[in-house]
Amino acid sequence: MKAVIDRYGKAKEEQLSVNNATSELMFWQRGAASLRQQLHNLQESHKQLMGEELSGLGARDLQSLENRLEMSLRSVRMRKDHLLKNEIEELHRKGSVIHQENLELCRRVNIMSQQKMELQRKLQASEGVVADANTSFSTPYSFNIAQDADVTCNLERRHSHQKVVEHRETGAPELG
Repeated sequence: MKAVIDRYGKAKEEQLSVNNATSELMFWQRGAASLRQQLHNLQESHKQLMGEELSGLGARDLQSLENRLEMSLRSVRMRKDHLLKNEIEELHRKGSVIHQENLELCRRVNIMSQQKMELQRKLQASEGVVADANTSFSTPYSFNIAQDADVTCNLERRHSHQKVVEHRETGAPELG
């Protein structure tokens, strides 16, 4: 009796598996047909959106297509405006950073210019003391500051016996 029940169960399973294979095949065939239809509809819609094959459309269909195109165009313009606004904001931020860097560099240049002027004043003030010291004893070297348009300050090392001749030629104040 048990053997008969087991055979009956196996036969039922085989029949279900055959039915399942058939139903599964039909399921996939229906799915493929549905996908083919969707692809065909999308291709037609795409052609219509591109302005092709409009001859079969009536006035309502054309109005509907025009509305869809206007909504799409509005969406594209909004996205473009959003991207441009973000880009403009980023450029403003970068411009602000560059402006701050420029202000800092100007401040540094002003500080360096003030330091240069202070050094020149000190040099001019000490020039009288150095001239007096040079008359009492001789030093083997002296320093000259030669100013040029390209170079802000250039220290040159010169021998003391050339100092007087070169000072007359350049007209530059001497250190000594």
